[in-house]
Amino acid sequence: MNDSFSIAVAQLNPIVGDLAGNATKILVAAQQCSDRSVRLMLTPELSLCGYPPRDLLVYDRFIQDMAIALAHLAQELPTDLAVLVGTVTVNEQAAQIGTKPLFNSAALLAGGKVQRIFHKRLLPTYDVFDEDRYFAQGTESNFFVLPVLPVLPRSPQDQIATTNMNDFNYAEDLDPAQDHDNGDLIRIGVTICEDFWNDERFWGKRNYAANPVADLVNCNLDLLVNLSASPFAVNKQKLREAMIQHSAKQYDLPIVYVNQVGGNDDLLFDGNSVAFSREGYLIGRANAFSEDLLILDFDAKERKLVSSTLVDLPETEEAEIWQALVLGLGDYARKCGFRKVVLGLSGGIDSALVAAIAVAAVGADNVLGILMPSPYSSEHSISDALKLSHSLGIETQTIAIGDLMASFDRSLSKLFIGTESDVTEENLQSRIRGNLLMAISNKFGHLLLSTGNKSELAVGYCTLYGDMNGGFAAIADVPKTKVFSLCRWLNQTQQYGNKPPIPTLGKSEIIPAHIISKPPSAELKPDQVDQDSLPPYEVLDDILARWIDQKADVSQIIAATGYDSAIVEQVIQLATRAEFKRRQAAPGLKITDRAFGSGWRMPIASRRSLYS
Repeated sequence: MNDSFSIAVAQLNPIVGDLAGNATKILVAAQQCSDRSVRLMLTPELSLCGYPPRDLLVYDRFIQDMAIALAHLAQELPTDLAVLVGTVTVNEQAAQIGTKPLFNSAALLAGGKVQRIFHKRLLPTYDVFDEDRYFAQGTESNFFVLPVLPVLPRSPQDQIATTNMNDFNYAEDLDPAQDHDNGDLIRIGVTICEDFWNDERFWGKRNYAANPVADLVNCNLDLLVNLSASPFAVNKQKLREAMIQHSAKQYDLPIVYVNQVGGNDDLLFDGNSVAFSREGYLIGRANAFSEDLLILDFDAKERKLVSSTLVDLPETEEAEIWQALVLGLGDYARKCGFRKVVLGLSGGIDSALVAAIAVAAVGADNVLGILMPSPYSSEHSISDALKLSHSLGIETQTIAIGDLMASFDRSLSKLFIGTESDVTEENLQSRIRGNLLMAISNKFGHLLLSTGNKSELAVGYCTLYGDMNGGFAAIADVPKTKVFSLCRWLNQTQQYGNKPPIPTLGKSEIIPAHIISKPPSAELKPDQVDQDSLPPYEVLDDILARWIDQKADVSQIIAATGYDSAIVEQVIQLATRAEFKRRQAAPGLKITDRAFGSGWRMPIASRRSLYS
């Protein structure tokens, strides 16, 4: 008798709202599993509709279509396979008890129908999460049973598949308190994403009253699974794995975690699905930043997971960020229907990095760089931009803006008579460039990439309707100091690494050395450099990290760093005043714990002391 069977982790990249396309992805993975005699396949949280669906959930027709898609999917799945699918279900008691109309659920599909439904219990409302806007809390943690041996066909005539799940009741033997020594059945507990993130022994506190994992452990489980759509942040995978490892050891229970992968608007999902043994050993890990199918063997006699594929994590923080940004930009373009992208090439480091990301994401043939020199542009800015374009293999066009600047000056001369030239005229240059880029985007249907970084966006060192123009901001959550380190890493890895970030370019210098070494400048007036207006970027980024990520006020930052109070006050004042710009910025990829995106909810019209 065979005492083991296989479990598959289907790490999928759904498109939000694409019920038919997402169901097809699940079916394709399921057929691969059936071909490999897998008995149970796991998919991520809300895998049928994609995460996060946001206000698509307020439309009744969308919910109805999802139920139909789920039923059709159950009928089309291979008959020898059970599949856990993330979906949305209706809360039938919502009107009677006064709660939300929907549940975030996991559906167990087998034998041509929906066998069991499990509801998410913990609904996060912090950062980018807004789940209690739509969902009611599940009230109990639950599990299902899976037969160790195949279920035989009902009759010799029923030979559709070698294994048929129609005759099995997945709710058999479901008394949680009952010890089960029936070796023919495996008890599998089901949790959904946040349900796993409330172990007070790991975190030192509880964020919710319930602990679904602890509740399930009392059900005499053989295996615990978690269906997740956990957004990416730098170094987050190490935290996830430490948390899952802690629970596996604490509860003496093997755990399988499946995570969504891909970019959906500002959110990135890194995959990195994992499996841990009951002793806390990492025995399986799927690829980062790509779809994957991780096959695990479960020894039913010993009630344990057997070692499987173990893919390494990205080797450095820069490698992790690079892979995330390339995936995010590529997915945004693909899922929104763009084939080509356009961006302004200034000869500066930000546009150089964005151009390199674009080449890796959509291919050099699909990237158009626009040079827009002004009378203040240095010779090296033009030559650096051209050298970059040659290195990346992208097409460029040059549109000088000197005549346009003069035209604007003439048009405004009567109104501006008696005033001195100031930031107004500087911003006009940026807005001229922004208009030209938008015209190109409109004419050819290219996605316009904004090239601003997080440091600039934080303090408003950017021009509304100018360099902030764009449909997507790839590095909006990348601080300036990290932009520099990414470019250095890109060159070093491209030259010496085993896996070049842009394989088609070969071993050469991707970002010209002079772009990295020269002082950053907007070049909107003679001899201008960023440090005329801002502290050194090492200081600026440190202050911003303390204010944004650590939520420190001015006095706390000064006490911790010893920075001059005037510098700290200047930075925080600039950051506070720039809120109206950030509200109008293009969507950008979130790579840190706190980004200027859907999770940032600061008021614009407000008055607050910098020291409180």
